[in-house]
Amino acid sequence: MTDATPPALVIPHLIVGLGNPGAKYAHTRHNIGFDLVDALAKAWGIALAEQRKFQGEFGEGFAGTHKVRLLKPQTYMNNSGQSIRAVVDWYKLNPESVLVVYDEMDLPLGKLRLRLSGSAGGHNGMKSAIAHLGTQSFPRLRLGIGSAKSVHPDKDAVSHVLGRFSLQEAPVVAEVLKLAVEMVEYSLRHGIEKTMSRFNNRSVVLESVE
Repeated sequence: MTDATPPALVIPHLIVGLGNPGAKYAHTRHNIGFDLVDALAKAWGIALAEQRKFQGEFGEGFAGTHKVRLLKPQTYMNNSGQSIRAVVDWYKLNPESVLVVYDEMDLPLGKLRLRLSGSAGGHNGMKSAIAHLGTQSFPRLRLGIGSAKSVHPDKDAVSHVLGRFSLQEAPVVAEVLKLAVEMVEYSLRHGIEKTMSRFNNRSVVLESVE
């Protein structure tokens, strides 16, 4: 009788936030992935700097005892995969060790969903990531931004994702980013699957304002 070998933990080594470069797009709904990478960089004391060979803002350091790399592609959303692939090739990383963080209109603001793999679900940044990595089998963290219909029915989807959060939504965004940092840190210690079980049912609730 032989003992079964436990499955290897899926631990992120590169964390990528998707977004668009430039002040025009800063802190828009579509750039919440950038905002999380900035929050992680601050939490871990990692400096991000422009790296031409990666076509992105990049930094590396430690989260506790774990060596981590952070990336904000500067290629514009639709070509994010070029930047991700450049880092993966340079450091010879397995796609399974790449955690991609991005906005999700199909989730309400305050909801977060971590998965081991999956389709792009219509997100152009993820389409590019999948195309350049040649696989859908890499973890991703989706941060809900709400649909255009649910937030402001007078706007189309493009105007919605390129718009900024309202003053009422801002506190929820701040709490979502704190929870997402906690999720990523937990995944470094315990792996993606345990993190999914622990965090995917949690959410940040928008409190009504009197």
